[in-house]
Amino acid sequence: MDNKLNEKNNFIIYTTDDGQVDIEVRLEDENVWLTQNSMAELFDTTKQNISLHIKNIFEEKELEENSVVKHSLTTAKDGKNYKTKFYNLDLIISVGYRVKSIRGTQFRIWANKLIKEYLIKGYNLNVERFKNNGGGPYFEEVLEKIRDIRSSEKVFWRKILDIYATSVDYDAKNEQTREFFRTVQNKMHYAVHGNTAAEVIFNRVDSEKENIGLTNFKGSMPTRAETEIAKNYLNEKELNLLNRMVSAYLDVAEINALNMHAMTMKEWVNELNGFLTMTHKDILEGAGTISHEKALAKAHEEYDKYMRNHLTQAEKDYLEIMSEDIKKLK
Repeated sequence: MDNKLNEKNNFIIYTTDDGQVDIEVRLEDENVWLTQNSMAELFDTTKQNISLHIKNIFEEKELEENSVVKHSLTTAKDGKNYKTKFYNLDLIISVGYRVKSIRGTQFRIWANKLIKEYLIKGYNLNVERFKNNGGGPYFEEVLEKIRDIRSSEKVFWRKILDIYATSVDYDAKNEQTREFFRTVQNKMHYAVHGNTAAEVIFNRVDSEKENIGLTNFKGSMPTRAETEIAKNYLNEKELNLLNRMVSAYLDVAEINALNMHAMTMKEWVNELNGFLTMTHKDILEGAGTISHEKALAKAHEEYDKYMRNHLTQAEKDYLEIMSEDIKKLK
């Protein structure tokens, strides 16, 4: 991916709910971006603390650095330009959870609304371009892109959090909430291909297959992290159906949330079951036959096998030299 931000970008001022801090937020590439200094202001902590959390996030492989960081030249008070790192919403949210800041939650809600407005504005501009160009497949391609954005694992997670935060028994720190999200995700997957997220990973990851069984990944080779995402194993038909179902369900769920009915998380699950029934899909009962941990263990095992079978010539030469050196030492 291109790890540079455009110099001609959009800046928006975010004011904290208490009105004490104004933060300059960069809006670009359908995302929001902050520097470490801005995050320190946002979360009312030190830059050193922010830097430590970011370091731990990358070391623990919670996020891939090259997917959440971009660089840009910024002008300092001395008039000189300096290369500065900017971090996107995924990273900002992760830091916010670690510093346990209420401002982090408020910023996430604001940023999600901002991104949605940004997408809508971009979509409207594309519609005008479509009209002016006389039609063709362009309009359908725009819709597909929007559906794919909305059904990505991270966007889906954030949207679900926003919607279900209206539940009267919602508690972000409660394990029940995490289990609830897994239930929703699994019901969606099961409706599309008859497997839970863990089952599709366990059944389809295979070191002997092309690209270890993945159909969707960045770069020239799959990464370990990409083998852990069920959506990456779906074929084109399944992916298209999942995108459409997630997009439709989010619309239904948002409408219900806007009606301000007091609902529990269990009632939201029943709401999802009703949605799936309406679309004539099978409804998952229970947690499935494969645990999340078992699926990840197999994915990691197959990935290690796959990488051993796909060493570059340089890597093979290096191992051969090392082997010869070891023999000489014996």
